[in-house]
Amino acid sequence: MTALAVLAALTAGYGLGRWRPWYRLGDWANWQVRFHLTRWNSRPREAALFALLLATAPAHTVRAWRHRNDPPPSRSPAVRIRTTPPDAP
Repeated sequence: MTALAVLAALTAGYGLGRWRPWYRLGDWANWQVRFHLTRWNSRPREAALFALLLATAPAHTVRAWRHRNDPPPSRSPAVRIRTTPPDAP
């Protein structure tokens, strides 16, 4: 009976690891906050989704919150293309 319970727990853990419900829930909450058309008319809904994002991906959520007003990174210099003179016969 114990071996059967361990095998069932391992199978359930493997299935949940493959299905990744935690990541799917976090992706859904992120989509709802960022791309939903009615996001501006429901502050409690937005707060609940933010709490869900904080629970599913705390490091990413806190980093995004801290760096939300950072200036964009500076642009790299333009590419210079060197031209070589054509070979003279």
